[in-house]
Amino acid sequence: MAQAVVLNQSGITWGIAFADAGATQLIFALAGYTINMSMRSYQPSVRNSIYVLLWCMALTTLCIFAQRWLLIDMFGENDAYGAFISKTMILRGGFGLLMMDMIAILTWFWVYVDDRQESEKRKDDAMQLAKDAELSNLRQQLQPHFLFNSLNSISALAGSHPEEARKMIQQLSDFLRGTIKKDDSSLLTLDEELTHLQLYLDIEKVRFGHRLNTVIEKQEESISLALPSLLLQPIVENAIKFGLYDTIGEITISIIARKENNNLMIEVTNPFDPTTAIPQRGTGFGLSSVKRRLFLLYSRNDLLVTTQAENIFTTTIKIPQLA
Repeated sequence: MAQAVVLNQSGITWGIAFADAGATQLIFALAGYTINMSMRSYQPSVRNSIYVLLWCMALTTLCIFAQRWLLIDMFGENDAYGAFISKTMILRGGFGLLMMDMIAILTWFWVYVDDRQESEKRKDDAMQLAKDAELSNLRQQLQPHFLFNSLNSISALAGSHPEEARKMIQQLSDFLRGTIKKDDSSLLTLDEELTHLQLYLDIEKVRFGHRLNTVIEKQEESISLALPSLLLQPIVENAIKFGLYDTIGEITISIIARKENNNLMIEVTNPFDPTTAIPQRGTGFGLSSVKRRLFLLYSRNDLLVTTQAENIFTTTIKIPQLA
């Protein structure tokens, strides 16, 4: 419309002005589409940008000759209009080249941004796959240790206490079934995690009998908070290992959960013999694997802390609550 108005102001009739504007825009639109599609198929590097400019100049030249041929063919009997076309060829060429350059630059930028987004997506996908693989590997390294101990206990009970052995087999089956159904990155409520943890504790109590006591305390407002599935089992297993194996008599493992600011705080405590060095290994693979898992899930290294005071070893976990 703007081009038709300008042509009319230059003395061209409205009919010819609209025809000129329509033909010009159609030809340039086809040329712009050609540039757009060609650069989507093959995007030259910055070093080869000269070829883009040459391609724009070639298309502009074709457009100008196409316009001249079409418009002269349509209105060639009008000498004044023919002269007008000849006088405006340079102006038309400059306008066309500017349009082609703008289309090429915008297409180049759009394809560049799209490629960067695709590259970032592929990178994120690859990182996620690597993270999932590492999380899965951590679990696979933890589970056999517990499984072998349970099977050894079942074997020992089978001869002398077959009922206890059958009970332990059923408990082990329930525990492993719940473990298989969950993936390493899924979140559960604290209440669900403690329910699954109780299956593990029931198995351990069959193994150790009256020597193992557990106390679980949880604030009412903390039971609906989320944490990664199967996070507590290796921590409690670590507490049992360094509580029972290094002491004689009964021990009590305490698990205390509370809400603090926007975090779920869980403390697991166990006694140990301060005259030995075994508690120093309490931050071995069991806890280091949990710390690594928390880092992979939350990108923080401060979510698991261990402390020793007199004969009590404490593992504190902080789980940020995402919105």
